[in-house]
Amino acid sequence: MDKLELKGNWNELKGKVKQAYGDLSDDDLKYEEGKDDELLGRLQQKTGKTRDDLVRWLRSL
Repeated sequence: MDKLELKGNWNELKGKVKQAYGDLSDDDLKYEEGKDDELLGRLQQKTGKTRDDLVRWLRSL
């Protein structure tokens, strides 16, 4: 799976993710360039989705 391309759109996507999963904190959604795996790991723990499911879902937003 290639890298998530979130840089420019992350603030917009973050709002949509928080709407879908209200229990996610700002720390859970903290994105740092080059640390896609850490972000996806935190989201996997909180949502119970697989990495591939999360990537597909984020790209669909």
